[in-house]
Amino acid sequence: MKCPYCHHGDTQVIDTRISEEGDTIRRRRRCASCDKRFTTYERIELAMPVIVKKNGSRSEYESSKLRASLMLALRKRPVSAEAVDTAIQRIEEKLLASGEREVVSGHLGELVMRELKRLDKIAYIRFASVYKSFEDVSEFVEAIQEVKKK
Repeated sequence: MKCPYCHHGDTQVIDTRISEEGDTIRRRRRCASCDKRFTTYERIELAMPVIVKKNGSRSEYESSKLRASLMLALRKRPVSAEAVDTAIQRIEEKLLASGEREVVSGHLGELVMRELKRLDKIAYIRFASVYKSFEDVSEFVEAIQEVKKK
């Protein structure tokens, strides 16, 4: 770790402490050259996969876009904010657990549909109608019958 004051590369750790949440390590360091002290923090960095869209373009995963899609489908439905947060967390965990650096948008859409089916059947039908580009009433009827079966 370079010293932020003199940029010397040799620093020594004086004290190490774990945060109350257990997700951060705080280290007090001392520069061997200028003898000044400074603090560093270590945190886990989880890299979400890049989303590959149907047209081949790539974009960074954005939790806010996922939340907006879910909230649009769930608009005026009796689903709590905690349930939405839990669904987002499950989707993100599945993306991370896949270990892939890139995920096709279709796979992400399928994960969203599974969570919506679990949360609210009406929201699931709303999302599916746009996601699967329903073109006539028969496709709505098929989706509704699928939901009824389960």
